[in-house]
Amino acid sequence: MSDPEKKSEFEKAGDEPPLTLIQEFAQFILENKAWWLIPILLSLGLIGVIVMLSSTGAAPFIYTLF
Repeated sequence: MSDPEKKSEFEKAGDEPPLTLIQEFAQFILENKAWWLIPILLSLGLIGVIVMLSSTGAAPFIYTLF
């Protein structure tokens, strides 16, 4: 099985570099047509950014949003 032409699809997939988390989510959404996940992921990302900024000098400006 050392001949690269005789590799199965599974073996070829194992030789590819691993995907990042964001690439895996994008591939999942595209292949499964799960478009309803996009607003959920965007809102979770926005909440994550707000939480990260709340411990910086921008905290007084973020608290005025609520």
